[in-house]
Amino acid sequence: MLTLTNVRKSFGKTVAVDGLSLSVRKGELFGLLGPNGAGKSTTVSLAVGLLDPDAGGVAIEGLGNPADPAVRQFVGVAPQAIALYDQLSGEENLRFFGEVYGLSGAALAKRVAWCLDFVGLTDRKDDAIVGYSGGMKRRLNLAAALVHDPQLLLLDEPTVGVDPQSRNKIFENIEALHAEGRTIIYTTHYMEEAVRLCERVAIVDAGRLLALGTVTELLQRHGGPPTLVVNANGEERRVQTEDPLAELNRAATTTTIDSFQMERPTLEQVFLTLTGRSLRD
Repeated sequence: MLTLTNVRKSFGKTVAVDGLSLSVRKGELFGLLGPNGAGKSTTVSLAVGLLDPDAGGVAIEGLGNPADPAVRQFVGVAPQAIALYDQLSGEENLRFFGEVYGLSGAALAKRVAWCLDFVGLTDRKDDAIVGYSGGMKRRLNLAAALVHDPQLLLLDEPTVGVDPQSRNKIFENIEALHAEGRTIIYTTHYMEEAVRLCERVAIVDAGRLLALGTVTELLQRHGGPPTLVVNANGEERRVQTEDPLAELNRAATTTTIDSFQMERPTLEQVFLTLTGRSLRD
């Protein structure tokens, strides 16, 4: 559905995307993970035609380059920074964005009503969004990306700063959109979101692709062996081992074991292994 081929983008001396190649399948919910400054938002901007690559190419299957306004009609984007007008109501915001995409009359009214209901904001549709909570604005931000009924949807960290209830509602929205067959690219640095939502995950840093696969594949390739945690005589011992049972039996020959558990590798461990543990402020 979306292909980036050896894409490169720089801002002055800063290389934001460095030879990135990705192919997102039609109907896939694709995760793009990376620390702050990894190039995720720049990649989204390139994918929707907001930025032109310095080198390489971006194409949407059967349509061409998203820099073409006619191609962008098929793409929806919910940017990380809330892209709404505070003094307009929720309904007015959606009507405006629908009109930008060429909707009018009954078709526009139907889509606006559907979007408001979908994100749970029908009862607040007449209120200026300056009074919305952070979670409500995030949900309306998603609705604005959907108002023209796009088949390719790019969501750039869509749950930043929201409460648990709005976060769960957004998850349910995304899962429903995926079930309809839409192609969704989801950028985040929250590992649990990728585990819950994404069929495949790409981990990027410094604008380069570090790893790509299902969560299971990434754990197998980069997670390392499981960790056996043994508590004995008031002390905890942690051992990474491919054979936890053999390690447990060895420990039992020298001490009385009070308790034990096995910790399997996590996507967060994979992420830190690949991108490092230094702070990204």
